[in-house]
Amino acid sequence: MTRALSTPPVITPGFLGASPQPVLTAARGLLLRPWKGADAPAFLSGYQDEEIRRWHTRRPASEVQVREWFEVYRQDWEHEKGGHWAVTRDDGDVLGRIALRGMDFDDGIAGVAYWTLPAARGCGVATLALTALTAWAVGEVGFHRLELDHSTRNQASCRVATKAGYRLEGTKRSAAVHDDGRHDMHLHSHVRGD
Repeated sequence: MTRALSTPPVITPGFLGASPQPVLTAARGLLLRPWKGADAPAFLSGYQDEEIRRWHTRRPASEVQVREWFEVYRQDWEHEKGGHWAVTRDDGDVLGRIALRGMDFDDGIAGVAYWTLPAARGCGVATLALTALTAWAVGEVGFHRLELDHSTRNQASCRVATKAGYRLEGTKRSAAVHDDGRHDMHLHSHVRGD
């Protein structure tokens, strides 16, 4: 359904989807690049990790399913619904995942999600990737507000958000289901000008 706006959209429709998904650079030689079919084993291994499984209830079960997800990711970009990147070193090794989801061009708002593989934890990979994605999304694309949420029990994700300049706005009570039941979720945001 098309709705009439009394204000122009913050981001012009077609701005992203008409171009290939970009490769973004981050500090310390990190790259954010679109997922490739050859990344399926690394992506699947992430969802075999106990920490990632703890916080993510939507999980691929096979490399075939991962490749199906990658196709959905490609379509998300084309239809300007989201962008999904592998976080890699410049040698191509996958270190993690970062995504811009639920893109709302009318209001200039999107959500961010991320995880890192065990070998990449504790050395700033998620923070550097989030910082680079934020700079691009706000500075180049024109989003006004980016949001991320995580379980209040996920202290590592909270540290990443805070280090990347995302302010804690509050707690959404009983807002998500995890394997061990409902969790309260912290809501963080980065707003243009922060």
